[in-house]
Amino acid sequence: MNPKIVNEDTEFLCKVILNLNSVEECYSFLDDLCTVKEIHDMAQRLKVAYMLSNHEIYADIVKDTGASTATISRVNRALSYGSDGYTQAFKRLAENQKKEDKE
Repeated sequence: MNPKIVNEDTEFLCKVILNLNSVEECYSFLDDLCTVKEIHDMAQRLKVAYMLSNHEIYADIVKDTGASTATISRVNRALSYGSDGYTQAFKRLAENQKKEDKE
């Protein structure tokens, strides 16, 4: 965990996010918390991370997401040298998708 982001306020933020129960609740929360641009920027970075984790090339990522190569490089550094947050999230998403497919 990155100590630069850990404090009482971010702890509260994480707990609130973890207590949301649906995509609809998440949309409502993000809409209240963030600007439209902030939401779109986060979603774009997440998609870039997902595409990079699937070994897609920069040119395809730029074309599909509209992200700059600087943003892609920044996300790639986070994937390579970050806290493994993207990796954990994508792994959990895949595990949950497999569970849903079996049901």
